Amino acid sequence: MRSTAARHKTDRPDPHPTTTAVRTPENKLSDRERRHVLDVLCSDRFIDQAPLEVFAQLLDEGTYLCSVSTMYRILRENMQVIDRRRQARHPARACPELMATAPRQVYSWDITKLPGPVKGTYFDAYVMIDIFSRYIVGAHVQTHESSVLAAEMMTEVFTVHGVPNVVHADRGTSMTSKTVATLLADLEVTRSHSRPRVSNDNPYSESLFKTVKYGPMFPERFSSVHHARDFMDSFTSWYNHEHRHTGIGLHTPADVYFGLAAAKADDRAAVLEQARRKHPERFGTAATPKILDLPTTVWINQPEEKREHDDSDGDQAAA
Repeated sequence: MRSTAARHKTDRPDPHPTTTAVRTPENKLSDRERRHVLDVLCSDRFIDQAPLEVFAQLLDEGTYLCSVSTMYRILRENMQVIDRRRQARHPARACPELMATAPRQVYSWDITKLPGPVKGTYFDAYVMIDIFSRYIVGAHVQTHESSVLAAEMMTEVFTVHGVPNVVHADRGTSMTSKTVATLLADLEVTRSHSRPRVSNDNPYSESLFKTVKYGPMFPERFSSVHHARDFMDSFTSWYNHEHRHTGIGLHTPADVYFGLAAAKADDRAAVLEQARRKHPERFGTAATPKILDLPTTVWINQPEEKREHDDSDGDQAAA
């Protein structure tokens, strides 16, 4: 048995313990770089935008700060991440099955209610979108819903943007009206409708309306129809020409619709390659981030066997 003195000597902590140096990963941003990233994300220009949008806009301007995941990490470390509004998920359905491989092939349209100045009053926003590019080809705000007004909106859209192969809509009164059906039949446009009591057969229009109503600029009420029209005009301009859409490789709908996205994708790749050469240790792969891929085919209700054959071709709506 050890003596008390020996035991105390043994249990006494070493006054000069051996320390192991913690190695800093080579790909870690410096404190100064991290502060700069945080300053950019919290700037007046970007404070209301998601890191994905900031990443895409800076790439388009020739600037690479860091990966999107690093942006989120820096925001979390500084308690700057705000929980996003929960979105309801709807089950996938088998049909109708519509495919687009280029702009102007399939248009989707719907009508959504905009709250008027008094509770219980509304204005109607008629909106048509090209599903391949997500480009809003038409947006009219009226004081009421009417099949005649819907047909007028379509006539204007087709005059400006051309006649598509297919027009898809839900089974609302205006959508299934004889007025609209006659117009589309005269132009030899195929009509497509959602199935009865199925809420997600028109995903691109539904996704667009969520973006409209959940955005920071959407007012509690519109004071007049002119107020509602001004808002939709501003939103359409922003959405088409500034919004970097996650469903189209973080390009703007206008760039995809007018065929500018491929050239911009090349410019982005050049910016990334320059950043990779400067700091190769910060890139785990030479591949372009998948979020920047531009889909070649988009679907409304892609068939299951087609999805299994080539998952990369299919794409459902995302805001």
